[in-house]
Amino acid sequence: MKVLRFILQKEFRQIFRDKIILATMLALPTIQLIILPLAMNFEVKHVNLVIVDNDHSSFSQRLSAKVEASGYFTIVSAAPSFDAALKYIEKGKADLIMQIPPGFERNLVREGVQKIALSVDAINGTKASLGAAYLTAILTDYNKNIRLNLTENALNATPQSAIDVTFSTWFNPLGEYKFYIVPGVLVLLLTMIGGFLSALNIVREKEAGTIEQINVSPIKKWQFILGKLIPFWVMGMIVFSLGLIVAYVVYGIVSQGSLAVLYLFAAVYLVALLGFGLLISTYSDNQLQAMFLAFFFMMIFMLMSGLFTSIDSMPAWARTISNLTPITHFIKVIRMIMLKGSGFADIKIEFLYEVLFAIVLNGWAIWNYRKTT
Repeated sequence: MKVLRFILQKEFRQIFRDKIILATMLALPTIQLIILPLAMNFEVKHVNLVIVDNDHSSFSQRLSAKVEASGYFTIVSAAPSFDAALKYIEKGKADLIMQIPPGFERNLVREGVQKIALSVDAINGTKASLGAAYLTAILTDYNKNIRLNLTENALNATPQSAIDVTFSTWFNPLGEYKFYIVPGVLVLLLTMIGGFLSALNIVREKEAGTIEQINVSPIKKWQFILGKLIPFWVMGMIVFSLGLIVAYVVYGIVSQGSLAVLYLFAAVYLVALLGFGLLISTYSDNQLQAMFLAFFFMMIFMLMSGLFTSIDSMPAWARTISNLTPITHFIKVIRMIMLKGSGFADIKIEFLYEVLFAIVLNGWAIWNYRKTT
């Protein structure tokens, strides 16, 4: 244990001696956690819409007013024809075209049926599809109101039965996006900081030439890997604590579940993550190689973690890869604990996954480190 203590003293001195590393580990994640969730809002608003009203009736004017009053659309123009409206799409000034045909009011009153054409610019698929969904919902509500008005005004009409649906939103009653994204961004920043810095750790010893002195010393491989892991684990837990403070102070997010369970899971996750970074470091001969390898895997971790897209919507092979990454389980668990108030019994399967990741990755790093001169 005396040998391990000497390694830890050396590593902590190196960390505190390098002010850039300290700033990278503490200040940058804090600033990013304040800024990124404000920009990473996937709620689509201000969809640019062109309306082509070929009827100019009271019904069509009420529909246009209802669409504009929804708050989701910006009416770019009331074009006289579809060809004129299409020019806005071609120039990138509009996302949707709503074309109201001639005889719109007459057909609704007399026949009770009328079609409306929606043209969607699919270049920005997410914005256009959500805009079309918003517009469809508005048209559905407008259609329901029209039917009710026509039924009430009709003579000897039989009242139509209707199903009144009520719903409640659990764990995020106001539907605020920050409650969903902030815990995920915190895990993402912790992963990037811990993964990159640990990946450069052993490689830095190789480039500095000090690895040869370590190799000829009576330090065991597991002591060397553990001595490299513990300092960054401590710093990672500090970064995680700072992230929770930022989440509370800036965004008003308080964990609904046990902080002890949250810290226990974070501690095991960091062991797995740092083991992965050290594993990359044992395979790399210089810091450039380590950076590229770490960047390759971090991109996979980020895009397949469930932070940006739902894991359930991925194909089967992608879900398998996603479940084989530690970050996927931590993002799921931090949302369960902070938003739902889940206890250890609810996350024990994910906890066992993280323990398995920690054992395999750190064992692999110890096995792969060659203590040769």
